[in-house]
Amino acid sequence: MSEFLDFLKHKYAYVAIGEFQPGRFAEAQRLYEKAVSTYTKGFKGAYLLQKPGTDEGIAVIMWDKIDDMQENISESYEAILQEMNPLFRTHPNTSFYEVCSEITPE
Repeated sequence: MSEFLDFLKHKYAYVAIGEFQPGRFAEAQRLYEKAVSTYTKGFKGAYLLQKPGTDEGIAVIMWDKIDDMQENISESYEAILQEMNPLFRTHPNTSFYEVCSEITPE
């Protein structure tokens, strides 16, 4: 029965859409990867997407539960975010989404 209930659970995606100061995307990417490397409990993966030829991007971080993200906030994570904040051109738009479909190749 627990396998069936596990099947019914959905992951959650934290999505941030933003734009960095001109020429600062690579630095933001380095900090993003450093911040993501601090995650443990409930973390299921992360993606950073860049619109070609721009400093616009989308970050997608996958979690078992929404609360897991909050539980992964540490002093080192906060310090990385403080270092990243001045790189943004404007504050990013953020939201949580429930993963309703996940299709992987066989």
